[in-house]
Amino acid sequence: MKRNMAFLFFFCIMAASAFSQDALAIVRASRDRIKTDTTSTRSRMLIQDRNGSVTERLIDQYSKEGPRGHRTVIVFQEPASVRGVRFLTMENPGSPDDRWIYLPSLGGEPNRIAAADGSRSFQGTDFSNDDISSSNRRADLDTHTLLREETYNGEPCYVIQSVPKDSSYQYSKMIQWINRENSVTMKVELYNRNGVLVKLLEILKLQEMQGRLTIMSTKMTTLAENTSTTLNVERIEYDNPIPETVFTREFLRTGRTR
Repeated sequence: MKRNMAFLFFFCIMAASAFSQDALAIVRASRDRIKTDTTSTRSRMLIQDRNGSVTERLIDQYSKEGPRGHRTVIVFQEPASVRGVRFLTMENPGSPDDRWIYLPSLGGEPNRIAAADGSRSFQGTDFSNDDISSSNRRADLDTHTLLREETYNGEPCYVIQSVPKDSSYQYSKMIQWINRENSVTMKVELYNRNGVLVKLLEILKLQEMQGRLTIMSTKMTTLAENTSTTLNVERIEYDNPIPETVFTREFLRTGRTR
């Protein structure tokens, strides 16, 4: 009997490990599903406050793979009150991403964003500084568990819980619905450190662009505040050359490449 119990315990441990490995593979497939060296987009942000009023912002985004990982620059174009705000995030394997922001109203040099400020709102939107780079968050930074499979918006999905290995991360867990057929992450529930659901990320529109199934509309809702930010992609280009000088603090300060 003891031998049977030992075998059963071993089997359960191995089964749990297999589910964990399967969940990790599913998340990696979702994060890595689009193969491209560079991505350039122009998007319109619709920021809705709790009273239903909507303000708009027009942003350009440039992303590129580098020797140390992914780099992204966001440039605000409209309205005039935010024109020239520029944000840079650079993946930094083994430690938190390096992030800087340039605010024209302050002048001077770009300011570095500390890891402790990852939960702060990104320029008055429902996205935090961490949220902006979360689509490129390395899968191995979290422990993933396959909870179940279910249908979401008529599509079969894996439901996966992801718990950050770093307890200082702004979220205690993320639960994501990943489409079984195309590996697109369709919805993400975000829980704070007290285990309370605080935000909901939803994919509203997908479209084939340059042979790649592309997310064209994303909505982030802050539940307690009843506010939301919708990001609609108006133009996207894959694999167009982007100068290396774009991903520098000098570009943040001047907005010019050399």
